[in-house]
Amino acid sequence: MIAKISSGKDTAGLIRYLFDTKKAKDHTDPHLVASWDGFAPDPGRADDFTATRKLLVADLDLRVKQARRLGRAPERHVWHCSLRAATTDRHLSDEEWADIAHRVVAATGIAPQGDPDGCRWVAVRHAPDHIHIAATKVRGDLRTARHWNDYLTADRELAAIEKEYGLHQVVRGDRTAAKRPTRAEQEKAHRRGRQKTSRERLRTTVRQLVSVATSPEEFFHLLADVDDVRVDVQRFPSGDVRGYKVAVEGDTNAAGEPVWFSGSALAPDLSFPKIAERLTGITAPSVNEAGGRRRPNPWHQATAAAERIPHHLDQSDDTAAQAHIAAFAEALDALPLLAPSHLRAQLLQAAAAFERASRSRIQADQDQARALRSTVRALRTAPVAGDASGLAMFLDVAVLVVIAAAHWHRARRHDQQVVAAQQALTYLRVAYEHAAAQPLAALAQHKPRTHTVERHAQHIRAVLPDYAEQIFGDAAWPALAAALTQAETAGHDTRQLLRHAADQRTLDGARSTARTLTWRIQRLSQRHAPSERARAALARSAAPRSAAPVQTATATAVPPSPQARRR
Repeated sequence: MIAKISSGKDTAGLIRYLFDTKKAKDHTDPHLVASWDGFAPDPGRADDFTATRKLLVADLDLRVKQARRLGRAPERHVWHCSLRAATTDRHLSDEEWADIAHRVVAATGIAPQGDPDGCRWVAVRHAPDHIHIAATKVRGDLRTARHWNDYLTADRELAAIEKEYGLHQVVRGDRTAAKRPTRAEQEKAHRRGRQKTSRERLRTTVRQLVSVATSPEEFFHLLADVDDVRVDVQRFPSGDVRGYKVAVEGDTNAAGEPVWFSGSALAPDLSFPKIAERLTGITAPSVNEAGGRRRPNPWHQATAAAERIPHHLDQSDDTAAQAHIAAFAEALDALPLLAPSHLRAQLLQAAAAFERASRSRIQADQDQARALRSTVRALRTAPVAGDASGLAMFLDVAVLVVIAAAHWHRARRHDQQVVAAQQALTYLRVAYEHAAAQPLAALAQHKPRTHTVERHAQHIRAVLPDYAEQIFGDAAWPALAAALTQAETAGHDTRQLLRHAADQRTLDGARSTARTLTWRIQRLSQRHAPSERARAALARSAAPRSAAPVQTATATAVPPSPQARRR
């Protein structure tokens, strides 16, 4: 059940609307189901509708007029609350709606239970699925009703009502959601032939630029270069940034002035203080490391960092977990800027959906996720090209991260965030399927010889006995076999690689174990393989301690022996 609360100045106008059946075609049989004393005149059941309606308005406004003579009446003295049941709910009786109305006005402070000075109010039912509560805010002692946070108190009472009456339980938020476009904004966008309102367009633009910026200064520089976007940075007398606002070029109000949106008006985490907090201490991406050595593949680094997020969510530190979820959301925001055009639509929808899951009432400890944010920024130095295998392996991990985020939010009863994560998961899976098709097909074309495939199968049965048959029956098994062969050719021990790949993260949540292992093997095999002398030294040192067969290679680089260093 959903409540919508507003204030107004015209009691007569509201009552006229509630009982109207001519202009409002969906109003059928309007009548009172409850009132402040149970004896309020009901225009819907009276012989003289007009006279009774005027009498009802006079009764509701009686205290307002008395308070006005004393100069104590509020300017917006009308309180209006509509309560609507879900379309799947049964039709409630008048008596049930009356009980619900009494509980809502009591919970919100309009007419507290047992208070003889409560405000005057009526509940009007003019459709089967909802009622309207009209009240005047002046109490019997001529003081203004204390109804602060009435939306939240009404919402809490409605949550209890839903359970008691067996109604559909609405997914409720925690007041961290971005503000929705108003109806006027939506109609304006429609008139201009745009699918999104200016608020939504600017929110997406700002979030994407924050996801790739490495400092507040760079963020403003990138924002200033965006076509069709105007930026106004406000500063303190000292010159420090106080805040910013943005507008879409050509979007003006009735006076011809730009329609500006502050960062906080776009989303709670897009205010300048929040952006500065997230971007402080971010490492700028570089193409080469010191000494001219090329840095690791940014996609592999970002995937490895994302793969550790579920572990952080399993820990007891909620502030660190919230920070990693927010940082992961920035990665999703950056993907549409880097991905091929045929994947951008799904990635944009995934990022937009997960945006709601990136915030909660838990304060994020941003310092805990700075390393993850740095790896995300490094992706801009490596746009997706070729077979897009880097993007595919990142999306494979992203699916697991979103599932883990949904579980984390569900355990903390963040209902809206759970729904948002589930929506994002749908889009991510579609994007992953499209992104993975080409690189997996390219790998499968390099089919190894039969005896090589059989050797890999033996290693999988030894290392992953619980997943072996599932892997062999997977359409991605040829690609995994090819990836293992390439790693073996590069000098890696496939058995060690499989063991390391399985230890990184459980495979239980993977939709395709073979595909997940393929990406992990590819990522691990990019690491430097040990030299022959190093492998021999490792074999000699391992032999006396174990009777097991000596492996010829390791999954990761091993420090060379003194003899190898002198080589």
